[in-house]
Amino acid sequence: MTERIRTGRQPAKKGKQRNGKAKKGGFWKKLFKLTALLLVIGGVLFVGYASKLDIEVTERFEGKKWAIPAKVYAQPLELFSTRRINVKQLVQQLDQLGYQSVSYVERAGQYHQKGNVVTLKTRGFQFDDGYEEPVLIKVLFRNKQIQKVTDQIGQETLARLEPQLIGGIYPASNEDRLLTKLEQLPETFIPALLAVEDRNYYDHWGVSPKSIARAFYINFKTGRAVQGGSTLTQQLVKNLYLSNERSLKRKANEAIMAGLLDFHYDKDEILETYINEVFLGQQGKRAIHGFGLASQFFFGQPINELSAEKVALLVGMVKGPSQYNPRRKPEKALKRRNLVLKVMAQQGVITEQEANQAQQKPLGVVKHSKVQMNHYYAYLDLVKRQLKRDYDEENLTSQGLRIFTNLDPIVQQQAQESLTDTLKKVRKSNQKHKALQGAMVVTAPGSGDVLAVVGDRKAGYTGFNRAVDAQRHIGSLIKPIVFLSALTEPEQYTLATFVDDSKVSIKTQDGQLWEPDNFDHKSHGTVPLHEALAKSYNLATAKIGLTIGVEKVLQLLKTLGADQDFPAYPSSLLGAVAMSPVEVATVYQTLAGGGFKVPLRTIRAVLDAEGKPLQRYPLAIQQVVPTEYVHLLQYVMQEVMREGTGRRAYRLLNNKVRVAGKTGTSNDQRDSWFAGYSEDYLAVVWMGHDDNKPTPVTGSSGALRVWSDFMFNVNPKSLQPKVPDQVHYVWVDEISGMLANESCAGARYLPFIKGSEPQEESSCIVRHQPRRRGSKVVDWFRTLFR
Repeated sequence: MTERIRTGRQPAKKGKQRNGKAKKGGFWKKLFKLTALLLVIGGVLFVGYASKLDIEVTERFEGKKWAIPAKVYAQPLELFSTRRINVKQLVQQLDQLGYQSVSYVERAGQYHQKGNVVTLKTRGFQFDDGYEEPVLIKVLFRNKQIQKVTDQIGQETLARLEPQLIGGIYPASNEDRLLTKLEQLPETFIPALLAVEDRNYYDHWGVSPKSIARAFYINFKTGRAVQGGSTLTQQLVKNLYLSNERSLKRKANEAIMAGLLDFHYDKDEILETYINEVFLGQQGKRAIHGFGLASQFFFGQPINELSAEKVALLVGMVKGPSQYNPRRKPEKALKRRNLVLKVMAQQGVITEQEANQAQQKPLGVVKHSKVQMNHYYAYLDLVKRQLKRDYDEENLTSQGLRIFTNLDPIVQQQAQESLTDTLKKVRKSNQKHKALQGAMVVTAPGSGDVLAVVGDRKAGYTGFNRAVDAQRHIGSLIKPIVFLSALTEPEQYTLATFVDDSKVSIKTQDGQLWEPDNFDHKSHGTVPLHEALAKSYNLATAKIGLTIGVEKVLQLLKTLGADQDFPAYPSSLLGAVAMSPVEVATVYQTLAGGGFKVPLRTIRAVLDAEGKPLQRYPLAIQQVVPTEYVHLLQYVMQEVMREGTGRRAYRLLNNKVRVAGKTGTSNDQRDSWFAGYSEDYLAVVWMGHDDNKPTPVTGSSGALRVWSDFMFNVNPKSLQPKVPDQVHYVWVDEISGMLANESCAGARYLPFIKGSEPQEESSCIVRHQPRRRGSKVVDWFRTLFR
């Protein structure tokens, strides 16, 4: 019984022991299994998450990385013999383009000036009509123009500078960059960047544990974050894919994505992307990304031309673009640059001697004025309006299009200076008119190319563009249209026709009386038609216009280029129609073109990002008025400048230069206008108050002063009108309107449509009287069209 009991207990005891061991072994086994399961689950989740990140990384990196804004260029400065430009203007353009003044020209982007000779080496550039290699040339000046351009072996040649970048059309992010390839960088650039930012770049796998450990140690030791352990790849990932959020999740994502990027792509490809992505500055809303654009922005030079100290400055700014901004914090930037130069020497990028020499140099940062993109805001505004007719917003802001315009930087600068300086003088003598404003448009008469647009008295103003959007009464600028309407009826009107300049009273449709008056409040009786326009008589103009018909005059205004329908009020004949300076320039362009209408052109061509032509804007000409009638009008518009309301221009202009134009003043002197042209420039100027208050100036004392100053400084070519076959000149007695001859006192040499000239002879032809007073004027006109 006892044994049975013992025997019965022993197995139970052994079983208990086995169960305990089993339970203990099961726990570890379960733990192992659980751990393994968790690891598997974690691994699966990690792989899934990494796969998601991998898709994100590859899609962005292999697709379009950035929205590249369209770049807008001015027209290139062409250099050839007889070009009307002086040494100062050429050197100014070279400075604007970032050319370096040196004692001996060796490389592209350098020049040397000695007296009237400038030696320079152009940069290679993809123009709208093809690529041009750099060339070394010598430019010799004489009498405010180029006498000769010679090449390296002394043969006469012609050349052109690369066009100035004047602006861009930006995406919503306002990011701007100039894509740069590794081979375009100076030799010292990549070694300097890696020496400062990531010395093991070509050895790590996107993440550098060694760098992280070193940064952790230093930060722990100092008690604050003084060093980062991020590689260039991690910096790129953060900028390209992530935000600036400070969190473990973001850091983890950054590390994973950096590893993925390094796994998929070549080191050089990643480095090139970094060089184009890094943020280095801000200009208003425009964000400066990439070293290529930063080089242009801070130094006004292509990055391949940078010296060691400039390379060091850009590399040093990566640590803190705002903190080391060389324009706002030059001392900090200088200290940082010199530290980078020291590191470059330590790492063998440059020698100690080169580093010491470089540390002695100034920062070399150009002033804002040289690179301010909005300096040409008014012109760019006009360009954008034209582009938006042909391209959608997406293409303009993301495809890296290259827009070549007709803006002439020299003409633009002179137009702005002439307007700004004249307004200052007017405001100085009229303190109540400090808010006086102005606008100006300059074109090339033959082609319709828009050379300059000024929309405000201040250069670079980005608000209301008066040149395009200000709709103001044009005053007497409409008179040439009224007279041209009359001259198209030669059986009724010739330049010698006598017209009545006496009081006019018209009852309008609303029962009001329209009773215009001359500016001097006098009636001048019966005067020759040409004199009525030259001296801008309102009463004579009104009577001619009423005889011709207001509708016909306004229809002709539209035919010549006005882009709107005007109500046919009698007051329209004296300029009670509102137009913008650009619209006026379009109308006068047709007059300057001899009746051939040429749409104004701001754009020459559009190229894609690779330099392939997408669109060109060829010259489009349409004859809208017979040349012979316009020729008669042009004669009188020159008389305006010699004897009429525009004669003030010759206080500045050379008396030998022939120009044509017309003043304009609206009611109560609310608007001061002048529109006129030489052989190579047509300029329209407006002055007035934005709130339409009266001004202290007329067309002659305001806008004409701006125009004259501009023309004097651009050294215009004299008008060279050709006499159409249907026109011939005869001598006319000014008093009787009959035929005269050269010997008759006061006789004027006038053009007529053949068959419309006077038939009766003046008695002076018989008498052959000696010349009296006034013959000097006759002599001047006699030489006009020979």
